[in-house]
Amino acid sequence: MKLDLYQIDAFTDSVFGGNPACVVPLENWLPDDLLMKITQENAVAETAFFVQHKDYIHLRWFTPEIEMDLCGHATLATAHCLKTILGYSSDIIRFETLSGELKVIVDGDVYRMDFPSRMPTKAALPEIISQSLSIQPKEIFKSRDYMLVYESELDIKDIQINRQIFDQINLDPGGVIVTARGLKDDFVSRFFTPQASILEDPVTGSAHCSLIPFWAERLGKNVLEASQISDRNGKLYCENLGDRVIISGKARTYSVGTLWTD
Repeated sequence: MKLDLYQIDAFTDSVFGGNPACVVPLENWLPDDLLMKITQENAVAETAFFVQHKDYIHLRWFTPEIEMDLCGHATLATAHCLKTILGYSSDIIRFETLSGELKVIVDGDVYRMDFPSRMPTKAALPEIISQSLSIQPKEIFKSRDYMLVYESELDIKDIQINRQIFDQINLDPGGVIVTARGLKDDFVSRFFTPQASILEDPVTGSAHCSLIPFWAERLGKNVLEASQISDRNGKLYCENLGDRVIISGKARTYSVGTLWTD
């Protein structure tokens, strides 16, 4: 079977930045085990598969290990692929997903993603997570992911993870966000996933479903700018809308190709 394959760098305005995602359009859904094999062969953090219907697009996201309930950068990558490569005519793209309907509004070269808000609540830090961190957080919160709040952006840059300890954690399908107020941005973050082939996710849209409402409340403002300060770095433009958040960013196409499943 021959399928088209697109690799997009999301949350960046240049290739080799942001977070790479593969996008694979389908006419009909293939067996899940085949989708997983394709994802593993792609060897990026997320592969998005979609089937286009008349009024909406059915979208699913896979890591090399599991199917995810929500993924921001692969949604942005899919919207970019639809709009700039596949000739999708509307500037409003509606996706049906495991997290319900997700709407993306295309505004020039910026993609505005309407996602659910996941306000984190105070939590205790499991000892196994604490042992894996080179720097301990000031505060601990949790929604889908643990969110650890630090004193400064420098702490976020400097923090190191002991992977041997960290991979003993079972947070399926979540991860660990580390965050602090930014020097130039309103806030910065990094994101780590235990037992994943890629330990640090370069730019994590879904993590901002928790980061945005948290920092909006703490900073007393609903429009924020954020950076995920991994080695690849990513820029996110954020808006808090109560039970929804807007996560906006740019994307660039890295490659266009073909895959064969037999």
